[in-house]
Parts: sequence; structure tokens; C-alpha cells
Amino acid sequence: MNKISRRAFVTSASAAGLVGVSGLALPYYSRANQRPAFTHGIQSGDVDATSGVVWTRTDRPSRVMFEVSSTENFANPLRLAPLDTSPASDYTVKRLLTDLTSDQDIFYRMVAADLADINAVSEPIVGRFRTAPASKRDIRFAWSGDTAGQGWGIDDTGMKTYATIGKHTPDFFLHSGDTIYADGPMKDEVELPGGSKWKNKVLIDEKRKVAETLDEYRGQWKYNMMDKNVLGLNAICPTFYQWDDHEVVNNWSDSKNLSADDRYSEKNIHVLAARAARAFHEMTTIRYEPSEPGRVYRKIAYGPLLDVFFLDMRSYRGANGPGMQDTVTPKSRILGEQQMKWLKRELANSNATWKIIAADMPLGLVVWNDATNKAGAEAVSNGDNGPAKGRELEIADLLRYIKNAGITNTVWLTADVHYTAAHYYNPDKAQFQDFNPFWEFVSGPLHAGTYGPNDFDMTFGPELKFIKAPTAEQGQNLPPSAGLQFFGLVDIDGATEQMTVRLMDRDDNELYKVTLDPVHSA
Repeated sequence: MNKISRRAFVTSASAAGLVGVSGLALPYYSRANQRPAFTHGIQSGDVDATSGVVWTRTDRPSRVMFEVSSTENFANPLRLAPLDTSPASDYTVKRLLTDLTSDQDIFYRMVAADLADINAVSEPIVGRFRTAPASKRDIRFAWSGDTAGQGWGIDDTGMKTYATIGKHTPDFFLHSGDTIYADGPMKDEVELPGGSKWKNKVLIDEKRKVAETLDEYRGQWKYNMMDKNVLGLNAICPTFYQWDDHEVVNNWSDSKNLSADDRYSEKNIHVLAARAARAFHEMTTIRYEPSEPGRVYRKIAYGPLLDVFFLDMRSYRGANGPGMQDTVTPKSRILGEQQMKWLKRELANSNATWKIIAADMPLGLVVWNDATNKAGAEAVSNGDNGPAKGRELEIADLLRYIKNAGITNTVWLTADVHYTAAHYYNPDKAQFQDFNPFWEFVSGPLHAGTYGPNDFDMTFGPELKFIKAPTAEQGQNLPPSAGLQFFGLVDIDGATEQMTVRLMDRDDNELYKVTLDPVHSA
């Protein structure tokens, strides 16, 4: 069989039912648990030109066999050494596939054998991804954030935005954080204005309370992977993961105080963050970094036209507070000294035309730590519209470095605020002016409450080029059924090297489009 296109594989996979292959919809598996099953589908991620991470989960201790092929029919596949699942990792398994060919469709297949009865073997489960190119070609990827938040779970429609993204057959999907809402319990029904109801058709015990134990954090991830649209996208498209606050608890930092929150019996934020981080790494395809196990920030090189720099604006920050410090100290940082050194070095060493900086929070939007009283900095901006202070100092230093080092074609992508917008940062409008202009694009939520808009802080001179957010009449925390769920699409032209950014809604309507010309150094 000849190699097939990504779109053809999507179509054939849909017809065959990849959800069924995962073990979620096959009646075969209801027969007295005779054979092991794959419980939550299949994933790939952190794909570059020669490697990529794959993941799955079984329902019992199992030996998982792996095959890799460049053809859908697995003619002459590469058979890898098996890996075992166990309760220690909640029966999850992931591995890094290496020595792959660049710009190649890769099909991977897994079969599980019961460790207690090695002759009891599951049905296979199959996924695909495409490796990054070694030469210039067209690239398309999507990004968004915020999944299963504010009580909006899996209804009859399901998490539709994931399916809409899949229709565009992106090379990869960048999840910008708030991948789960560990602090957002769900109910079976939610009353909507006008007398109608939102019904969470799928609900598990772990989603009925805030997550505190390791198993409860794991359950938040497993819930998302009970949605047919999430499973479908996972099977055909690599996901590059970030995290933010809701993977642990809202607005967490060292100053987070849960003493008055009766939902939590575990009050120690460090204990909760440790459990959440373990679940995050068990349940996703993020790469393992031996120098700092558990690290989230990293670079993915995606060919000569694109490098993606994933930031972690949560793990190394100083405690949330007013954000008005006059000097850069550990208390005023949001990235931390080591991550900042890494980012500067990797940006300076990048030979890619475009440098995407994937941030889990926006730069120039005011996000309050205490939204009710509009107090405290939760993101970068402190809301005073003045010279750089607090966390703004670290970002100002980065922007100055990018300018002075002659680093070109940086674009920031983010989510977090639950609406979509395009921002152009103009030093002529800024209080801090020692930087070159750049764009920041915001898109989300994927499947959560819609909020906004947020106020600007003018320290870095953001100009609003486009926004789609709830009106005053619509109010806040709109359900996904209201339609204001958003994602972004990025296309890089292999011939012209132009980057086109589109902001989309879950019904696949194009809301805004801009094409950016690359700057080529002399």
C-alpha cells in the first residue's frame, strides 16, 4: 500500500472509528474483562524531525508491544522492545520514538498483553503523526487552551472545538495551558438563563470535587479523554503541552492560602502542586528532561522555518502580590533565572525563520490575583500603566535582549483569559520602549466558560487589533453551547516564509486574519 495523506488517514480513521479502536466503544471489551483494553485512547507529542513521544493507558498491568511504520498497513514494521504498565503510573505508558525519517508520516500501533495471562492480548490501537521537515515546506499548526473548566463538561455535543481543529489536519496542536480544571467540580446539570439546562452527560467521581489526591488529579485527565472529539484529535495530531494554574488550583503560587477553602482537606499548596505535576507528566506526551525531571519549558525544533519555545510561567514565579518591585529578584520573577538564561540562549542560537514563544499567560493584559477587589498581579502586568516593575522587569529585560541580540520574527501565542484577541506591541505607545515591535495572539477557551475582555496595561504599549469576547449583555462564564469557544491557526508558507495567523471559533468561522512578512537579517 502506498503512503496516504494525513487528510485521507483522518477520513479512514473516522470511518473505522478510532474511538472504537481505543477500547471505549467496542462491545467486545464488555465480556468479563477477558483481555486487556486501552482505556483512554492514544496520544503523540513533542514531535521533531527525527523523534516523537507516544502514549497510552491500559486497564490492568500489561506488557505493551510497539510497532512503527511509514505505511498505514504496517508492511515491514519496526518492532520495539515492549514496555510494562503498572499501578505505580496508573497503567500509563509512554516512550520516545527515535531515529525517524524527517517529513514522514509515522503510523504507530500498540497491543497489550495481560501480565497475569500473557496469552490474553488486546485488540490493537493505532495512531499517526508526521515528523518535522528538514527542508522548507508549508507548516500548519493550531493552538488554544482551557479545557473542561467552570463546570462545563462533556454534553451531548462533546468538546466540539477539538473536532473542528482536527478538520484542518494540523501538523501539531499546541495546548497553551489549563489543560484540566482540577479546582472546578462539575454537577450533572447547570441551569442556564431562559430556563434551559446544560447537562454533563459524562461525569466521573473525580470531577465532582476538587482534586487533592494523586488519583484525583489523574482522574481530571482521564475525564478529558472520555470525550470522542479529544480522542479523535489525539489519534491523528501530536499535542505539545504546557501547563498553568488550573492543573493545580486557581492562581497558585507560594502565597496561595487554602485555609479558608472548605473544599480542601489538604491545605498545603506544595503538596498539591507535586501531585498535580506527577499526574501532568504521567498523562501527557511531554518529553522527559534528565537534567530537571518534571521540567515543562523546552524548545521543539520544527524544521528550518519554525522553532517553538514553551515557557513555564507558573513553576518558578515569586509569590503573587502587588507586583511593584523596583528590581529583579526571585520574588519579582515569573520565569525564574535559569529559565530566562535558557530562553535567551536558545533564542540567540535559533536559525529558524520564525520563533514562536508559547506563553501560558498574556504579557499586556491585566489578570488580577484577587479579581473581586482588583488587587495583586497574577500574570505579568501589575495594572499601573507605568514603567516596568515587578514581573514586568523580567519581561522588559527579555524584550531588550531580543532587540540588542538582533533576534527577529518572534511571535507570542497564549490563551488563559478565555476569549480571543490580536495584540500588537508598539514601543512608541509604551512606557518601556527599548524593544522591537511584536505580535501576541490570544485564543481560548477550547471547552470552558467564556470570559473577558481584560484591561490593558500600557507598560509595553499593546494595541488591540481584534477582539471577540462576551458583551456586557451576554455576561460572563458563557457555556460552550453559546459558541464563543476559540482556537488559532498558524500557516507558514514554505516558499515565501510568510506567517498567516487566523483566529477561529468552534464552528470554524474565521474571525480575524493577518499575514506577517519575515524579517531577514543582513
